[in-house]
Amino acid sequence: MNRLARYAWASPNTALGLALGMLALLFGARWQARQGVVEFAGGALGALFAAPWLACPFRAVTLGHAILATDAATLDCARAHERVHVRQYESWGPFFLPAYAASSLWQLACGRRFYRDNWFERQAYERS
Repeated sequence: MNRLARYAWASPNTALGLALGMLALLFGARWQARQGVVEFAGGALGALFAAPWLACPFRAVTLGHAILATDAATLDCARAHERVHVRQYESWGPFFLPAYAASSLWQLACGRRFYRDNWFERQAYERS
């Protein structure tokens, strides 16, 4: 699949990521374009999601070709992992989020961890 097709296939999720990223910018986040991916980090929303009292299982999230992280240091540490998710979005396109949710629900139904045992997360941890 050529580059333009991969961007188009992942574009519904990228649009969501860019919208959330723009919201984060309003609250002080910074952004950069890096190797075909737009990265957002920091700001008040990042600080909120990084707060110790919030039981949030992630510090970075990928939506298509957009990565949002709680801060720049987290983004640096998570970049390789999140890039695996970018490739997954390029493969699964608009079906990625439902497939990711289904994998998490399956893990819960089987008595496993919904995040760490999710097939997409296992693949991202193995490849990063």
